[in-house]
Amino acid sequence: MTSPDTQHENAELKAQIALLAKLVEVSVTLSSTLDLKQLLHYIIGAASEILSADAASILLYDDNMRELHFSAATGVAADELAKIPVPLDSSVAGAIFRENRHVIINDVSKDSRHFKTVGEKTKFQSKTLVGVPMRIKDRVTGVIEALNKRNGKPFTEMDARVLAILASQAAVAIENARLIEALQKAYDDLGKLDKMKGDFIAIASHELRTPLGVILGYATFLREEAKGEMSDYAKAILDSAVHMRKLVEDLTNLRFLEVGQKAMQREKIDLRELLTEVRKELKPLADAKAHTITVEAGDKPLLVNIDRPKILNALSNLLNNAIRFTPDRGSIELISFQKGHEAWVQVKDSGVGISKRDLDRIFQGFFQVEDHMVRKTGGLGIGLSIVRGAMKLHNGRVWGESEGDGKGSTFTVTLPLAGFTSEIATTGGLRPPAPR
Repeated sequence: MTSPDTQHENAELKAQIALLAKLVEVSVTLSSTLDLKQLLHYIIGAASEILSADAASILLYDDNMRELHFSAATGVAADELAKIPVPLDSSVAGAIFRENRHVIINDVSKDSRHFKTVGEKTKFQSKTLVGVPMRIKDRVTGVIEALNKRNGKPFTEMDARVLAILASQAAVAIENARLIEALQKAYDDLGKLDKMKGDFIAIASHELRTPLGVILGYATFLREEAKGEMSDYAKAILDSAVHMRKLVEDLTNLRFLEVGQKAMQREKIDLRELLTEVRKELKPLADAKAHTITVEAGDKPLLVNIDRPKILNALSNLLNNAIRFTPDRGSIELISFQKGHEAWVQVKDSGVGISKRDLDRIFQGFFQVEDHMVRKTGGLGIGLSIVRGAMKLHNGRVWGESEGDGKGSTFTVTLPLAGFTSEIATTGGLRPPAPR
């Protein structure tokens, strides 16, 4: 017989799993919806459902009028709300926007910041409220509010955190929808089209990583704590989040594929710092599969003159591949060292390995190894071609080595040390060094 404490714990785990499942569902929907009106109504519906609120609203900032405007709302007269400008200096939403922080109010009627015009126009009585800012990078673009919890209880800090996750995804999705609308209007201007397409991909790939990282972390924890059927649910959520992260990486790769040949902006960087940064960035993915990642960078600087984003993306692709194609609880090593006038970085994994037949083809654009792991994890198959392109632009090299299926892989990249020029610049970046 299950004890009351165990039943309570199981109920809490089940509730958390259900919440994560909903957040993953929302993330997938937001990433695939580009119609702004449809998007806004979906977001407020999701906010109301997740927080069990009577109503929810989105207020977006008008740069020209310097006011907030209701862009979507549930539970109240949306058409009436759309006509009401909300001032920044005398409203709860304005305070959230100006101060860039969440607000929880247990009795709206007693809060001096309450903008009473809304209630007078809509006849809706606000009792309790939680609101969070919507951000794109460091810029606040609007506010999401949820009103009147259905069980009559006040909103909690956990409610605010959940709404903040939703807001971060919503802000990106809304910005993307706006960008798409602008892209359609600017279709005849090729220059504008290319720039905004790049902005769209950059925003989507960069800003979605934060909420996905949170989901990955929670899902990893729940998978370890939950048992039986609930563990299976947690794993399903985790797999979906990992897949979403891979789609984000593919967006980044597509952007680099398009702009890779444009002028580079080189700077002198210690290559070891990039390894630490890449490991930190992809740690949620590694944790999701219980991988161990070790870094061996030595104590001597490896100064290279590089375009930081391009090399960072190349290293991220190599580590991401190692994580994807290494079964759970595997090991991955990041190794850097100097050899001659070159800096070497190796990514070694204990994964599925690569056949000799495929080793020479994996750097071709959109090539995918015929393997069940590839079919399971998905992707466009352009990551390694991005790595090759980045190395070629820097007069560096990249190659892969493996003893065969199930025996792991090692990928090596080399870059000329600052002050030196590679003597292998014409090889296309694929050739390993000859024995010395």
